Amino acid sequence: MNWLKSHRNDMLLVAALLVLGGALALFLYVTRETGGYVSVQIDGGAVTEFPIGDNVRVVLGTGEQTNTLVIEDGTARVVEASCPDQICVRQGAVRYAGESIVCLPHRLVITVEGGQRDDVDATVR
Repeated sequence: MNWLKSHRNDMLLVAALLVLGGALALFLYVTRETGGYVSVQIDGGAVTEFPIGDNVRVVLGTGEQTNTLVIEDGTARVVEASCPDQICVRQGAVRYAGESIVCLPHRLVITVEGGQRDDVDATVR
């Protein structure tokens, strides 16, 4: 009983942090946005973009540094990679805006971007 009295403020702090963490997780879950397209970058430069609604299978990279990107059912994932650690393959599928798959040995970044891609740069009246 004496221990509970001396650690009451610690217990209140832990409870408050758990409530705030839960509220933040719920907020992020509710406000997430389904992606509109997948952006591919190699060595920091934009390579290509694909609508996330299309069914695409493409090999990215050249020579011995290749990754196979598959876009289907509104998700994007790397199914094959020539890198030794295979982290990009084990990461799984991404579908929400802001999610990404990274292959460090090949300097490949695949990012899901929000909204629909539009080819119009400006509108003039």
